[in-house]
Amino acid sequence: MKVLSKDSLKTKFKRRTFLKLTAITSLGLGLLGCKNELEEVSKETSTEIIEKEGEWITAACWHNCGGRCLNKAYVVDGVVLKQKTDDINEDTPDFPQQRACARGRSQRKQVFSADRIKYPMKRKNWEPGGGKKELRGMDEWERISWDEALDIVAGEIKRIKETHGPDSILSWGSEIERTLNLYGGTVTAWGSTSWGTWFHTGPDMGVGDGWSVRPINDRFDMRNSDLIVMWGANPAWSSGNNGIYNYIQAKNAGAKFIFIDPFYNDSARVLADQWIPIRPATDHAFALAVAYTLLDEDRKDNPLIDWNFLKKYTVGFDKETMPEGKENEENFKDYVLGKYDGTPKTPEWAYEICGVKPEVIREFAREYATAEKAALITGWAPARVNNYDSWPQAFMTLGFMTGNFGAPGKMTGISCHFVAGNGGPELITIGPSGLPSIPNPSKVTINNSEIWEAILTKKYVARKDEINDCNIEMIYHGGASRLNQLCGATKGIEAHRAVEFVVSNHYTLNTNAKYSDIVLPITTQWERYGYYKQNQEAIFYARQVVEPLYEAKDDMWIACEIAKRLGIDPKEEIEPIPLKQQIFNQTAGAKVMKEDGKTWENLVEITKKDIDALGVEGEPQEGRIPYKKFEEDGAYQVKRTPGDNFTYIHLKDFIDDPVNNALDTDTGKLEIYCERIANRVRDVGFTEMSPIPKYTRPIEGYEDTYSNWENKVKGEYPLQLYTIHHQRRSHSVFDNVGWLREAFPHELIMNPEDGNTLGLKEGDIVKVESKHGAVIRPVIFTERMKPGVITLGQGAWIEMDEKLGVDIGGNTNILNGGIPTGQGHMGWNSCNVKVEKVDYDLLKDHEWPTREVL
Repeated sequence: MKVLSKDSLKTKFKRRTFLKLTAITSLGLGLLGCKNELEEVSKETSTEIIEKEGEWITAACWHNCGGRCLNKAYVVDGVVLKQKTDDINEDTPDFPQQRACARGRSQRKQVFSADRIKYPMKRKNWEPGGGKKELRGMDEWERISWDEALDIVAGEIKRIKETHGPDSILSWGSEIERTLNLYGGTVTAWGSTSWGTWFHTGPDMGVGDGWSVRPINDRFDMRNSDLIVMWGANPAWSSGNNGIYNYIQAKNAGAKFIFIDPFYNDSARVLADQWIPIRPATDHAFALAVAYTLLDEDRKDNPLIDWNFLKKYTVGFDKETMPEGKENEENFKDYVLGKYDGTPKTPEWAYEICGVKPEVIREFAREYATAEKAALITGWAPARVNNYDSWPQAFMTLGFMTGNFGAPGKMTGISCHFVAGNGGPELITIGPSGLPSIPNPSKVTINNSEIWEAILTKKYVARKDEINDCNIEMIYHGGASRLNQLCGATKGIEAHRAVEFVVSNHYTLNTNAKYSDIVLPITTQWERYGYYKQNQEAIFYARQVVEPLYEAKDDMWIACEIAKRLGIDPKEEIEPIPLKQQIFNQTAGAKVMKEDGKTWENLVEITKKDIDALGVEGEPQEGRIPYKKFEEDGAYQVKRTPGDNFTYIHLKDFIDDPVNNALDTDTGKLEIYCERIANRVRDVGFTEMSPIPKYTRPIEGYEDTYSNWENKVKGEYPLQLYTIHHQRRSHSVFDNVGWLREAFPHELIMNPEDGNTLGLKEGDIVKVESKHGAVIRPVIFTERMKPGVITLGQGAWIEMDEKLGVDIGGNTNILNGGIPTGQGHMGWNSCNVKVEKVDYDLLKDHEWPTREVL
């Protein structure tokens, strides 16, 4: 059966009876059979099942979204009748429920979808060596047995290693890497994705990256802030859990909110007192202009700068605070005033770049500097820009200049993902599984932004002044959807059609699987023994909801079976500890912070009877909650109250005593002048940067929309595209769910001013084109978008019209190029495009046929 094609998309999808699944017509509820298949049942049987008493089972929402929420499935005789989210505790602002978003509540439509891959599949025109490689993504599929599939995969691993050498296989994620690492290792890819340039810049200068170190105060202290600046952040869409709820409590406590963003997003609609529309990839210029204003207007009778803070806690702001031995190097103050390059970083200078009027910049600078307790908060998004490693330094320097660190209500840093609106360390942790890691003997690792180019050219940048050869002839997709989710997907498809063999483990025909030769059907987390997820204040233990569907197997089983065929003992080397024992180890090792805010205790009380019933090895232990209760609830949340001992103030210890609590930086202080990050970027070998946060022109930023910046002559790609986290997806996961497609259409968002210039009207089908590729999407207009800027949600599944060479799915990585810069981050928010109306019969996404095969 052919995979989704242009011709099939032109025909409106007529829902058929699929996978022997019917709905319970009277209630509109999906029904899962007790066997390993979805079965059609009569209305009478449906009614009989519904009337039975079932069990609520905690069911993982296992994706890397911004939530970390609680999901439960109601199961009767192996039949999932409905879902719900957290109702364990009464919901209050201080002790909020861990509620799932629309994505999590649609989970059953993913697990029991019509497009589940049922059997191992082989591309029809594949043969050892690749066969008709150009048909990847378009070919037909043939059902094969598990034995045949595993024999092919193991055989190709052997053949390719023997033919092309030990570093000829590229792999991503899941348990298969355990096997491949024992069989000589694999090429891996490296580089920051979500973090952007915060990944190393933040820790190197002493403030943290927003993940391992959460550089803002916690949610209770946020209520002490008078002013909260949200810079490039939209937790209402990207975080999904309690992030926006935490900010609402600060709003209710009296905080004023200012949003700096190209889009008046949904978080701003809830919170904002002021919106400052800014162009993407121009935040650095804006920050420098704010710093200039503070320097220009700071007076004894009008103090805007906390000079004591700068002198005591930072290095590099001015000549007097430079590190020892660097007194004659450039400092930040003199750079901003234009003493080195003759260009003062005035609001007028910044206005040309960022598009924010000079008077608005000055007003913002004054309000921010004079606020008694200000919180300057950014997401990771503004740092996802090509050649932007200095941006985190510039941003944090504004906090240093105003002394907004280490005290109640004062904070400067990152707040995003599942820690949105809530800084500080975990108050509850999961124990280690006990499964030993298996090191990768291969030393070949290639940056994410050049991986596709490396496959095609057989060369990659190893470090500064060192370009090495590589010869990748096999790609094993074991985990994340890299083809869909890395920049430069147009070249990614080309690279997938160039190698000899591609294999994917997945439960649907996602983009990775679509461009593979062999697809191995895997179980979802609902079909596995157990799974843990957590946020800072809660952990969730998901149990198996249903038996595996069709012929799906879990990733570890696949890794073990391939290991056997490669002469590796799976029980001794791949999975020496079974999953049941791993989950028990995590449970027994779970710790929770005591009320004193300093010491830990076991979370779960475990008896010998519990251990015997589980059939695992372990010792009885005391704990806060009995095992049976924990298993039944599937969750535990630390109760918080105002004034408790868990309140976290970022860098408070350092601010209180900088000598005895020196930071992990070269100087022990907060580094505006940061030689470590400058050396790191230089040694990577892509670009270079100054130790101080000088303005660097982004690659494919606003200036590059001009063919001649000095004379302001617009170029071929006059609009800026930046990408956002979409409500209907967790990155690329859930994009096949019809409910979410219908609820949250995937549309290009544009200001009506630009639409009028281009002669467009609402709902027109447009082609968005960059120098890297093109997509087709319907367009909508709103004055909430800054003119000259467009946005499209990231993560849509690639759906190429092969004749026209465009992606009608609207994947933003078709438009973003793989441009390695700086520390090797991804530059998703620096992309220049043009838009034009096209005559294309494009159905609404929820009317598309699902990717059903075999």
